[in-house]
Amino acid sequence: MEYINLGNTGLKVSRLCLGCMTFGSKKWRDWILEKPEAEQIIKYSLDRGINFLDTADMYSDGASEEVVGTVMSQLCPRDAYVLATKVYFPTGEKPNQAGLSRKHIFEAVDASLKRLKTDYIDVYQIHRFDYQTPIEETLEALNDLIRMGKARYIGASSMYAWQFAKMLYISKLNNWSRIISMQNHYNLVYREEEREMLPLCREEGIGVIPWSPLARGFLAGNRKRNRSGSTIRAKTDTYAQKLYFQEQDFAILDRVISLAHQKDVLPIQIALAWLLHKKGVSSPIIGVREPKQLDDLIAATEITLSPEEQKYLEEPYKPKEILGHS
Repeated sequence: MEYINLGNTGLKVSRLCLGCMTFGSKKWRDWILEKPEAEQIIKYSLDRGINFLDTADMYSDGASEEVVGTVMSQLCPRDAYVLATKVYFPTGEKPNQAGLSRKHIFEAVDASLKRLKTDYIDVYQIHRFDYQTPIEETLEALNDLIRMGKARYIGASSMYAWQFAKMLYISKLNNWSRIISMQNHYNLVYREEEREMLPLCREEGIGVIPWSPLARGFLAGNRKRNRSGSTIRAKTDTYAQKLYFQEQDFAILDRVISLAHQKDVLPIQIALAWLLHKKGVSSPIIGVREPKQLDDLIAATEITLSPEEQKYLEEPYKPKEILGHS
């Protein structure tokens, strides 16, 4: 496994990040893996060199963090892995149990630490931009978490580039801890991030850890134009159907499958290899349901695509509306 510095920091993370949204409780989603299955995958990923795990307090209503915390506390010394989680989405029904207010951030981080069975979070991320809370309030609260030792670094997720640029500016203006990573929506069938966000991250030395690098399984090649699929998630993931399934998406998928056949590899390996070739991309967040899928994705890190092959995959793309910010 290759390791890379996350943005302009000394923090070294594996070239792939294990996404933990699939771990937790089936009460949340039918396709969720509960502790016994999750433990098998986490152990398998650690054995293969993955040291970077990403979850969020809203995944399975906190059960994802509980599973990750329990398993990791049993399998691995705390200083041997990098743990990321997120705050923003509702964790209850009361007015202050959501968003990026100082109150919610402080209460959410303590709840996450308890579920994760740890004293600190390596990368504490804001899950979305909060239009109802002043940026200064959010950034000062995050800065204070680092000063208290509850977080080592802070990160952000999907938002507009101008919003992120403003956050970076305000942090610098106040000499507050700087956001070091951007977890954004980026894959072969959604490339709007290439317009402004990715150039901004490259210029500012921000690590990029894309979510949905395989378009929630769309780029595996098992989705049909009638919006059906062969897996439980393909059949029940209505959010994916809102994001993808346009005719241009299938045109790109056809090329992914064609190139995969030429190279005698899997479509997901081609799609992930393409993303890993993009300058500034640090550690795409992968989600798996069985160990073999992990082996396939790790193998994708060794696939080389020529400039001509990359262009072949990219040609059918057409501009889209912004997706994934809410």
